[in-house]
Amino acid sequence: MQKIYSISEYGSFIRDKNISGYTSLPESTFDVLEDFLLSNCNQETDALELMVLSSKKGIGKIIKAKNYVGIIAMKDGTVIEILPKIYSSKKYDTKSVKLLLIEMLKTLKNTPFKSLQMNNLDIEKIPVLEIFIRMYIDEVFQIVKKGLKCNYETKSSNESLFRGKMNFSNQIKYNYAHKERCFVEYDDFNTNRIENILLKSTLELLYKKTISSKNKMDIKTLLNSFQDVNTSDNYKKDFDKIVIDRNTKDYQKALVWSKIFLMNKSFSSFSGSHVAFSLLFPMETLFESYIAFNISKLLKTTDYNVTIQDRRFYLFDKPTKKFALRPDIVIHNDESCHPIIIDAKWKLLAENKINYGISQIDMYQMYAYHKKFNARKVILVYPKAEQFISNKKINYYSQDGVDIRINFVDLFNLNNSLINIIDLLD
Repeated sequence: MQKIYSISEYGSFIRDKNISGYTSLPESTFDVLEDFLLSNCNQETDALELMVLSSKKGIGKIIKAKNYVGIIAMKDGTVIEILPKIYSSKKYDTKSVKLLLIEMLKTLKNTPFKSLQMNNLDIEKIPVLEIFIRMYIDEVFQIVKKGLKCNYETKSSNESLFRGKMNFSNQIKYNYAHKERCFVEYDDFNTNRIENILLKSTLELLYKKTISSKNKMDIKTLLNSFQDVNTSDNYKKDFDKIVIDRNTKDYQKALVWSKIFLMNKSFSSFSGSHVAFSLLFPMETLFESYIAFNISKLLKTTDYNVTIQDRRFYLFDKPTKKFALRPDIVIHNDESCHPIIIDAKWKLLAENKINYGISQIDMYQMYAYHKKFNARKVILVYPKAEQFISNKKINYYSQDGVDIRINFVDLFNLNNSLINIIDLLD
């Protein structure tokens, strides 16, 4: 039976103890999660941003989630689920957080999330893993509906009727005393091609992983269309053979998912010996993408031109261009040659912290953006924080003309928050 343990960012797991404020894991599960964390320590910053291992008297070892969200699926069926930590003036529940996570994922470029439809899914009750499995099932249904691609496969067999061409060495070897039979080679036009092999392999894996009766039933239905298709015995070798062209473009999204599920080739590169696969996303990236997407959408019918991740400038130009500057959003209009820059940072500020917790490095970065892009102003966007309840304005100015504004967005009231930011463009 699959066990699911769910926490939010900055939530903590402990080993086999019931202590308020912590989520208890069975000893074996905690050990697998600890091994997963330690085995990724060579990834330096990424591993530190994923989770941190510490110890406290009377509690023992503690694993604290940090700035990644998503799932870690273990080989024994256990799933660790990490959800975003959101603060809002509106009431919200787990369902709202999951829906928000999905909406954020849909804004990521070059991912299979864009076409996700949440119809008929009971988001609150089903784990995030089951949502991802559902997405895969829906992709494969679309492929099956259009018809599985076929190709010619060379086969050798001992037949009673002649077809193709004779395999003389095997004819002599097997049919010396059976002149009525023909050992032949022929080309068979069938669905046993590499793309379908990988889809079937993924479906069989997910059939074992899912706890959703609906997902199980639909996977079983899909597998009926793959009865004449083999399964892969070497995922890497088979994925290396894949070429996406006009004939196979319908498979592209499903194959991205297959690579995630079969080879743990995800949007992050974390892995572990007892982990089947992980789907983990840095909240910084999700937040940046979500803010950029929604600001672009709001400004689409205006006179403003929006550039995402503008790559024109470097901090230094000689002897060669070094240290690229890539602000999240650069906004121009025809009336001014001075753009406005918006940059999003996933960090919870607090009124009782020095400089509200704003990173000095981030401010250096904003200063460089302002100077290099000859900007009119820079708007630094943070998520609304529980520790920051006042509506006081935070603006910074320098004598050399740098103007930096700090703004907050309520992710459950996003449009109103972004309209307040857009008002600063005038």
